[in-house]
Amino acid sequence: MEIRPIHTDADYKAALREVSAYFDNEPEPGTPDGDRFEILLTLVEAYEARHFPIALPDPVEAIKFRMEQAGLTPKDLVPAIGRLNRVYEVLARKRPLTLNMIWRLHERFGIPAESLIRPPRLSASDR
Repeated sequence: MEIRPIHTDADYKAALREVSAYFDNEPEPGTPDGDRFEILLTLVEAYEARHFPIALPDPVEAIKFRMEQAGLTPKDLVPAIGRLNRVYEVLARKRPLTLNMIWRLHERFGIPAESLIRPPRLSASDR
């Protein structure tokens, strides 16, 4: 089983071609083909993480995304953020999140803490 690191775009495309063949008929883990598939996936993921990083959303976008996903309303955020007017201020980017708010949003709603601690994007009126 000769597997090489992915250094170039050509290497990446070749690895993608090879790994995509396994998606139609995924091999059993622990078999030679299963091991090859797992190693290739790891190499492809590492290359993509290095060359095509996905930026985390800013805190307000992360909160709004979770609200949409879970069907939450601003009122549902009160236990994590505080009074309803404070929730609206956070969602309007007029008030920053505190460390306690970040922790409670992460704990209660599963919003990644990494997204919540990023500096928020400035709104058009703040620029």
